[in-house]
Amino acid sequence: MVAKINASDAMIKVIESWGVKNIYGLPGGSFDSTMNALHNRKDTINYVQVRHEEVGALAAVGEAKITGKIGVTFGSACPGAVHLLNGLYDAQYDHIPVLALVGQVPTSAMNTSYFQEMNENPMFADVSVYNRTVMTAQQMPAVVDEAIRQAYAQHGVAVITIPKDLGWQEIDDTYVSTAPLFQKAIAPEPDVVKVDEALAILKNAKHPLLYIGQGTRGASAEVIALSEQLHAPILSSALAKGIVPDDYKAYMGSAGRVASKPGVEVAGGADAVLFLGSDMPFQGYFIKPDAKYIQVDIDGTKFGRRHSVDVAILADAKKTIGLLLKRGEQLPETSWYKAAVANKDNWVEWIHSFEDDAETPLRVEPVFKAINDMATDNAIFQVDVGNVTINGMRYLKIDQDQRFTTSGWYATMGYALPAAIGAQAEFPERQVWSISGDGGYAMVMQDILTQVKYHMPIINVILTNESLGFIEAEQDDTRQPHSGVDLIDADYGTAAAALGATGFEVHDLPELKAAFEAAKQRKGPVVIDVKISDLRPLPVEQLVLDKETQDPAAVDAFVKKYHAEKLIPFRQLLADAGDEN
Repeated sequence: MVAKINASDAMIKVIESWGVKNIYGLPGGSFDSTMNALHNRKDTINYVQVRHEEVGALAAVGEAKITGKIGVTFGSACPGAVHLLNGLYDAQYDHIPVLALVGQVPTSAMNTSYFQEMNENPMFADVSVYNRTVMTAQQMPAVVDEAIRQAYAQHGVAVITIPKDLGWQEIDDTYVSTAPLFQKAIAPEPDVVKVDEALAILKNAKHPLLYIGQGTRGASAEVIALSEQLHAPILSSALAKGIVPDDYKAYMGSAGRVASKPGVEVAGGADAVLFLGSDMPFQGYFIKPDAKYIQVDIDGTKFGRRHSVDVAILADAKKTIGLLLKRGEQLPETSWYKAAVANKDNWVEWIHSFEDDAETPLRVEPVFKAINDMATDNAIFQVDVGNVTINGMRYLKIDQDQRFTTSGWYATMGYALPAAIGAQAEFPERQVWSISGDGGYAMVMQDILTQVKYHMPIINVILTNESLGFIEAEQDDTRQPHSGVDLIDADYGTAAAALGATGFEVHDLPELKAAFEAAKQRKGPVVIDVKISDLRPLPVEQLVLDKETQDPAAVDAFVKKYHAEKLIPFRQLLADAGDEN
């Protein structure tokens, strides 16, 4: 006799076969059969109950961004399904594989205007690479198997809608998962002729630049070796932070608003760019239109999307760098390279000058110094959206064994806390941080309860400035009155303590040091609410520092406002290094 199994149990078995350890969501009546399966299989899959479906989706995304493996979330019919969308769009925009299971009313009630019945497929059509409603109990394991294959193959979201009654039905327990057969597509080898064309451009460039994205993950040593062979500074996209250690001398950070001064300045000064494994959308704002441009990617549809391209190489970034190293020659150190390194040194020195600043409300530099000092070698940092993204990009010192993620393209506030839950569920032995502004934290703060319930030792740091500071700055730039950006203060550490976490309120430097010292003894989640100044982060995309090329009065005003007296204009550093361009 063939063994029988509930269709939902068979579906969960398939999900487990793909190496999934955690699933995040909140039950609803339409999802009962799957909840029963999760109970039946609690020894082989870990269900994490969240307090809001958006948090569950973002937790799955946060796990997937760290592991590179598929994250799984669910929501019940109607409101639960709708709540998933923010997290699913984050996965879509950052090309993360995620599976979403969605409840539906029983098949007998579908298409009858029944309670909590809605046509869910159109709602998920835009966000997904695969979007199906299960039609029979027998096909449930096969449909989910296909959904996971498509999520991996297309680097996106797969959505499966499950009518409530189908999961309860018994089917033959004979389905064999395709997980052991799945293989990633092999990227083409780099074309030698195109590699030589790229090398010719880089050799003849006076101001070469390496720009790396997530496609270079796993190629840190090769990127550094190429930088040293070409004597070219390195920039990264925000999501690629940490591929090259932040303290590497030629790593300039990023270009853009969530960036560094040396990053913006080398981007603007480059006359040749080797763009490796990235689709960073703001290239046109920071790279000169006439700069020579070499683009390397495994996806040919990205060629020319952000900048005119002189040489396009369809290949894996790591393989391409290896061939560039093999066929290239050692180039001499140039004044451009020396000036870039000096610019980085000046930037780091300027940051360090504020790390022990005791003014109140606190600057952010002392907070990030405390974070960096406490961080373990393999810490995971989940960083929210807003000014906190700028500060995380600039001040967190990420090394290769640490990880940094944020909501990159979708940029949804409230990302950090859920993403930290996903990271901690997958890596219970690693140190995990969520770093948020008070705006983003308030959107998802109820899920401190999730951290408490599962005894997750996450360190949640909140930078409270009583403002949607990122938007406030945009309103300033467009010379409009502040509208809707003011936030009332709240004692988030105290509130977290009421929810069962360990909470701290920090107003000055002694309290900051005491809170972080106490946090080292944590046994569960910690919430450190730091009251910071509403001073706008230095707007590196609109620097006013050079009296020789800019209005001296404007320079004085800018320097005074941002305490930028020690920052040296890049033009001056280039001149000091002997660069005549």
